[in-house]
Amino acid sequence: MKVLSLFTTTALLSMVGLSSAADKEYEYGKDPKKDAEYDISMGMAGIQQAAQDPKLLAQLFQDMQDPELMAEAKKMMESSEWKKKMKDMTNDKAFKANIDNVQKTMQDPNEAAKMQAKMEHMMKKGNKELQNDAKATMAQSMQAMQDPTIMAEAARMMKDPQFQQQLSQMAKDPSFKKYVNAMQDMMQDPGTKRQMEQMADSFKSAL
Repeated sequence: MKVLSLFTTTALLSMVGLSSAADKEYEYGKDPKKDAEYDISMGMAGIQQAAQDPKLLAQLFQDMQDPELMAEAKKMMESSEWKKKMKDMTNDKAFKANIDNVQKTMQDPNEAAKMQAKMEHMMKKGNKELQNDAKATMAQSMQAMQDPTIMAEAARMMKDPQFQQQLSQMAKDPSFKKYVNAMQDMMQDPGTKRQMEQMADSFKSAL
């Protein structure tokens, strides 16, 4: 769980020395440089929030499996705005003091183990919440497909090459995996499995 340990440290660091990410007087889109600084602040604030929210933490780790998102993150961290933000933070006395406290905490085996256990527990809980959300979404979709009009519209969309291409790209998205897993779990129930098979037959007939 080296990645989780790294996140634990990053989360602790992100909780200190941050200015307000959401400047109410700032209008996004007017100044590219300020936009970049805003994105950086929001990203770090997101890490801070994820460190307190199991579902956000689990979602963050799922997002980290997305090559496109990671490429964007890498691009941001290589930007001059990001480097300046990091330099300003590391030169801040309060931030330096907090870094020392974090390092001392992580060097203590007992404290480090506690943080690790907390993050692992949050991950487990968050993944469960995401799984439940995915199941609820799948159940709602199944209910909607009982409507002949929606079924017909879905069949029409499937005949569209552009939609097929979008669906193919979506299937490659790591976050889509949770819906696949949810469907597989739901298929364990004989009644749900039968309902899905009947729906699949109806869908094929509508194509």
